Amino acid sequence: MALKLMGKKRGMTQLFDDKGNVVVCTVIEVEPNVVTQVKTKEIDGYNAIQLGFEKVVVKDPRTIERRRSKAIRGHFAKAGAALARHLSESRMETTEGYTPGQEISIAEFADVAYVDACAMSKGKGYQGVIKLHNFAGGPAAHGSSFHRHAGSTGMRSTPGRCLPNGPRASHMGHERITVQNIKVHSVIPEENVILLAGQVPGPRNGLVYLSPATKKAVAKKKK
Repeated sequence: MALKLMGKKRGMTQLFDDKGNVVVCTVIEVEPNVVTQVKTKEIDGYNAIQLGFEKVVVKDPRTIERRRSKAIRGHFAKAGAALARHLSESRMETTEGYTPGQEISIAEFADVAYVDACAMSKGKGYQGVIKLHNFAGGPAAHGSSFHRHAGSTGMRSTPGRCLPNGPRASHMGHERITVQNIKVHSVIPEENVILLAGQVPGPRNGLVYLSPATKKAVAKKKK
């Protein structure tokens, strides 16, 4: 139950720490998230704030109606916020201090040491068992006729069928992945950038959800 901001993965870079060691960092650009709705326990049953991210930009203002549905446009208009492409909800202990139309920048994470990053991993299409499940394959010699196959998956008369949920060729990637306890190298509020030490799932320019690390926060309280 913590604040969750949305940003875009812009790529990776190398920086140096205080001891001169090279640190590989992921660059996340977090434009100010705007509060589109404030939910309270009395009305909605729980406390939360809804945030919008990535302002819709069009060359012709008359075409903005084609970007989002009428219901979504009315939702943003009620909050007094500009139309955005993404919406996300953060459950909070209390919603005091948040109002519709308010902008929340990455400066909120200035004192956060570790974060949890959630994103969709890179999609790799339909893959075979060698790449997907690390099968060894067959002999590479001529005439074996068994190189990158999955091998037999059937059985004899009992049970007389192929059991489901076995390792087979299927779609690879494009899954929601959360990487926990990523160290925050630095935060640059004036450029709307946060630098994370390590890798973050997803392609370049992919959507990333950032929230203060839960497990590291618990570990600090125990000390």
